[in-house]
Amino acid sequence: MLLRQLEYLVSLARERHFARAADACYVSQPSLSAAIRKLEQELDVPIVRRGRRFEGLTPEGERVLLWAQRILAERDALRHELSVMRGGLTGTLRLGAIPTAMPVVSLLTTPFCERHTQARVTLESLSSRDITQKLAEFELDVAMTYLDDDTLGQVRKTPLYEERYLLLTPEDGGLAELPVATWAQVSEQPLCLLSPQMRNRRIMNGYFTDDGVTATPAIESDTVSGLYSHLRGNHWSTVISHAWLHMFGVPAGMRVVPLKSPAHGPRVGLVIAARSPEPVLARALLDVARQAGVHTALDELLDVHLMSSGYSAQFN
Repeated sequence: MLLRQLEYLVSLARERHFARAADACYVSQPSLSAAIRKLEQELDVPIVRRGRRFEGLTPEGERVLLWAQRILAERDALRHELSVMRGGLTGTLRLGAIPTAMPVVSLLTTPFCERHTQARVTLESLSSRDITQKLAEFELDVAMTYLDDDTLGQVRKTPLYEERYLLLTPEDGGLAELPVATWAQVSEQPLCLLSPQMRNRRIMNGYFTDDGVTATPAIESDTVSGLYSHLRGNHWSTVISHAWLHMFGVPAGMRVVPLKSPAHGPRVGLVIAARSPEPVLARALLDVARQAGVHTALDELLDVHLMSSGYSAQFN
């Protein structure tokens, strides 16, 4: 059995098409098909369900795929360990993040690249469901997501910060001068919010419900930038996580108002698959995260924005 055969199988399972899988592996389609047939012969099991086109993997093929993903991940981990022994970490860290955590990813990736100048980072914006799947299939090294997500499976967690919610509203709006706004008051404003399929929005919906109301925004978006793009006209209000201030700040003509929320908000952090030894690239990012002080940096940024809006005490 050759590692190249396993690479072909993983590519075929990902692309679900022989020609696209061959292109991804820089080989001809006949070469890829022949290698997978040889793998079937060596293992003495059918791996691919064949018809006029790719129809999926057999049950045996699904099991072989899991082992192929694991074996290739261990090969990569070995290469990275050896690169450290040679004098410097190399390779590509594959990092996934939920969209609402993307604004703060640079607090980790920048010091990581400064410390490990020969390493690279690829960053994907993914749903929490995709993160769970890609971690299980060894297609991610680390992910930044909500730590209380029950679908994560067997992972190791490193907390980074707790989300704290704020109202962004026009300076001349009815809630702009309040010391603290309630979710019921927010629901009465012209709103743009994240779309319901976003975990962040579902968390907010719970707070609206606890306050006895339902939010009915006129505009919904599946990106944070989509929300901010509507704030320039000083007509709409929105609810943000304090972490978004790191990238987007408070637009001109808008005011940030604390929201009445639980003492402890949803936790966001890094997760890696629970396996030993930890991949060296993932371990290197966790080391950076433990020293980066993301929680403190975001709290200090929040204080700056609150003070500029006239709030002298730290928001709790």
